[in-house]
Amino acid sequence: MMKAPGRRLSTALYAVAITAVLSAGTVAAQAQDKIRIALGDVLSTETLSMVIALERAKEKGVDYQVTHFSKEDLAIQAVINGQADLGVGTPYAVVQKSKAPLRVLFQGTRLVFFPVADKSYKSWKDMNGQPITFHARATGTEAIGNIIAKREGIQFGDRSYVPGSENRIIGMMKGQIKATIVDLANKNLLLEKAGDRFHVLPGVSQPASDETLFGQIDWIKKNEAKVDIVVTEFLRLWTEMAANPGIVEQERAKRKLMADQPKEILEGITKFYTMATKEGVFAPGGGNAEVAASDFEFYVEAGQMQGPAKDLKVEDFWYLAPLDRARKALGS
Repeated sequence: MMKAPGRRLSTALYAVAITAVLSAGTVAAQAQDKIRIALGDVLSTETLSMVIALERAKEKGVDYQVTHFSKEDLAIQAVINGQADLGVGTPYAVVQKSKAPLRVLFQGTRLVFFPVADKSYKSWKDMNGQPITFHARATGTEAIGNIIAKREGIQFGDRSYVPGSENRIIGMMKGQIKATIVDLANKNLLLEKAGDRFHVLPGVSQPASDETLFGQIDWIKKNEAKVDIVVTEFLRLWTEMAANPGIVEQERAKRKLMADQPKEILEGITKFYTMATKEGVFAPGGGNAEVAASDFEFYVEAGQMQGPAKDLKVEDFWYLAPLDRARKALGS
């Protein structure tokens, strides 16, 4: 009988332990309920629209967690390894080479990039044998460079790689880079600050997919309800952006996103999305079989996929069912 208090204490400790285990299990389950997104970039003006679409999906009951990677290929690998459920990038080459079961769900942005060069290079012919800088190996900027070199009948000299258009622009301003390919915002910034030193050379006329939303097909089919909500919110926002680019800044302010950014960055958001939608960076349709076929032609010509492009099957790279349902849900 004298052991009863100790026994009650043991029982109490056991109950606490069980509660702790159950609580830990609940936290783990809640974390697992979140869609894990792999993004090969940071939250910035360019990626803001994607985060807003995810925030809207969260309001519809689909929570998410973003992991930022320094490179796109790391984000793609995270999805292949099961460390992320959905990724943002362009997985075409990886899917073809490794037979990874990844499928594109939505075309987020297109490769509307601009070749910029020191004015000593008056045309592409002057770039024959000259050094050029790209974002990273086997990325969209290098694909554009390959297509241009083939079109112009030239060969570039040394190739170097500097991630981030803004970093390549800084390199140009410092005289470290004489030719590169950058996004719309940084092209405009370069010409605004140093238009007397640099100019734009002819680019490509048919931009291919740049950032797409993709995932493993088995996971997608097991989570179609969640995927449908995410894809619908992407399509909804992209459609709204096409009609009113200012919606991005309105949604950012409403959710207090990027609140730590300088005032001049925030003031430039609407200007960026106005220019980007006009230039076709954010295509409102989200993609279809024709978009996929156009992408195949681009990446085969760029040397990043094996052709012929006409022999590649859309269903081996895209899963269009969620986007088709999203269009019906939005009446588009």
